[in-house]
Amino acid sequence: MIAEGTARVEKALASRRIGPYTLQAAISAVHAEAPDAAATDWSQIVGLYDVLARAEPSPVVELNRAVAVAMRDGPNAGLALVDAILARGELSDYRLAHAARADLCRRLGRTAEAGASYERALALTRQEPERRFLAKRLAELANQ
Repeated sequence: MIAEGTARVEKALASRRIGPYTLQAAISAVHAEAPDAAATDWSQIVGLYDVLARAEPSPVVELNRAVAVAMRDGPNAGLALVDAILARGELSDYRLAHAARADLCRRLGRTAEAGASYERALALTRQEPERRFLAKRLAELANQ
C-alpha cells in the first residue's frame, strides 16, 4: 500500500499541478517510507513544508514545519520556531502546539517548562487517549 501511495504521489508531483493536498501526500509518503523516525528524511520533509507554507500558509503548517526542523536540526532549533509561533498568539489554544513545546523542552532537560507546557496541553485536550499520553509524560517528568 505504501508503494502504491508513493507511486500515486510521484505521478501527482510529475503533473506539475501541485497543490496543498499533493504536498501533504508527499510529506506523508516520506514518513511512510521510513522504517522509523531516525531514518526519516527530515530535510526533505522540511523542504516540502517550506513549499506548503508558500502554497497554503497557516500557523499549523508552521508548527508542523517547526517539529520537522527539530527532528533535522535538534530541539533548540525547533523550540525557537514553536516559541515564535506561540508568541504571536495564533495557536495559544491549540493543544498540539503546547504538546510539541513540552516535548522539545523535555528533550532539552528543561523539565519545569516541559511540565508547564504539558499541563497547558492537557487542559486543552478532550480526547481521552491523548489525555492519558500527556498525563503519562507529565508523571514521567515528576519522577525525574
